[in-house]
Amino acid sequence: MRFDWDNHKSQILERNRGYFLEEVAQIFAGDYVERMKHDDPEQFIAIGYLNNSLLSVIYEVRYDEEGEYIWLITKKMGLKPRPSRTAFSFY
Repeated sequence: MRFDWDNHKSQILERNRGYFLEEVAQIFAGDYVERMKHDDPEQFIAIGYLNNSLLSVIYEVRYDEEGEYIWLITKKMGLKPRPSRTAFSFY
């Protein structure tokens, strides 16, 4: 799977949110959930984990002379992992 993105936007996201889009592309290497965001242009949201943080990334499937690739548009921070909880029983 090939990926591409706007380098300037990636630098802004790293400065503001702590991740480059190149790192965010790693979501696609693990388990992730996706859904359609818009149908014109056709965009998707993928939600998955990166370094124990839940993230979402908006992307489009594009084509060039080499074939299909994923154009990463932006990412959003997800929830931070919750600390483990202790189970309680009530009688």
